[in-house]
Order: sequence, then structure tokens, then C-alpha cells
Amino acid sequence: MSKPLALVTGGSRGIGRAIVERLLNDGYDVLNFSRTPNPQTLSGETFESVDLMSPQATKEAITHWTAKREIVHLVNNAGMIHVAALEDVTPEQVQDMVNLNLMAPMLLTQALVPAMRAQGSGRVVNIGSRAGLGKIGRTVYSATKAGFIGMTRTWALELAKYGVTVNLIAPGAIATELFLAANPEDSEQTRQLKAAVPLARIGRPDEIAHAVAMFMDPKAGYTTGQVLYVCGGLSVGLTG
Repeated sequence: MSKPLALVTGGSRGIGRAIVERLLNDGYDVLNFSRTPNPQTLSGETFESVDLMSPQATKEAITHWTAKREIVHLVNNAGMIHVAALEDVTPEQVQDMVNLNLMAPMLLTQALVPAMRAQGSGRVVNIGSRAGLGKIGRTVYSATKAGFIGMTRTWALELAKYGVTVNLIAPGAIATELFLAANPEDSEQTRQLKAAVPLARIGRPDEIAHAVAMFMDPKAGYTTGQVLYVCGGLSVGLTG
């Protein structure tokens, strides 16, 4: 019996890589849509180079794969950020983030609906951000991540009749390669970040992957349209 196939976007590094590893350990085959591969392709992982910022490239890639395999498990993880104060935001930055943070997840989810409808089941897990509550320098990023919540809730309502659940995970500060490069462990900036988090530490990518696995589990079939903040408690009372 073949394993179920889960599509993960941005699965070559950071949170996405942890998600790929967790799903492989949980018994899935994983299709990784990213621009560049991880240096180590894992057993059960298939890498496909896709420019998810291009709607055309995204549609072509998912059309190719849905013709080959039934896919009813999707993790929309890929995303991007341009940090800029309001007065410095450019139209090009807006388009970039809309294309990757909103358009690509929509196109991929749309393409999987026929298989989900036919099978009568499916899982969609979207990766948002605590910054969707508002964060300095994130005019467009916070807007797209807040919009992702609205899309998640709407998809949950529309796809429930097919037995499909749609949920969103909103991470706080997570110790990915990019985060650690910008926030060295011994820096004052990192110390202040930790001090602002009730649990007084930075999260790990595997902790986000664990939350994804929870929503993907067959026993999670009565949970849909929900937003789970994995942020060490920061979202409870602090939004700066």
C-alpha cells in the first residue's frame, strides 16, 4: 500500500524543513515545492523546483503533479517578508508578498479540491505568523498574514462538506537559520526578544512541525478553521 503524499511548500530550510522531516517520520511521502533543494534529499522526499512567486509557474507545477498523484494533504509554508517602514513600502514589495504569501497557497489549494472532493477527506495546514496581529516594519507582511487567516477560515467553511479541514499555525520567533543569522544567540537584540516572550526563549522549528502534525493527524477531523499561535505566549498580551 502506497503512503499518502503530502505537499509542503518551502520545505528546503527552516520551519519547512522541520515539517518535511516530521511528516516523513509520520509515514507520509513528501513533495517539496521550493526554489532550491536542501543539500540532503531525504528518503521519501521528492523535490520540485518551483518559483511560487510566479502564478503561472505555480499552476503549471501543481497541474503536472495532480495528474500523476492524488494529493489531499497540503502544508502552505512558503512565505517571504520585506521589512520596511510604512513610508518606504513599494508597490513591488506588495506584489511580491501577495504573490507568495496569498496567491500561491490559493492556487495550490484550488488545484487539490477535486481530489479532496472525490476522496471525501483532506488536510490543509497554512503557516501564518504572529506578526499578523501587527508588528513594526511589517505593513505588507502583517497584512498578508492577517489575510491568510481570513482565507483559512473561509476555506474551512467551504471545504467542510468534503470532509476537509483547514487550519492555520501562527509562529512567533523561531530559531531558523535566517533568524539566527540576524539575531545571534549572544546579542542584546536576542536577549530582548527572549525577555518579551512569557516562556523566555525562542521557539524551535520542530515545535512548529509538531503543531502541523497534530492538524494533519486523521484523528484531528473535528478541528477546522482554527488559528494556533505557537509563540511562547507572546500573542496573549503583547503585539509589538
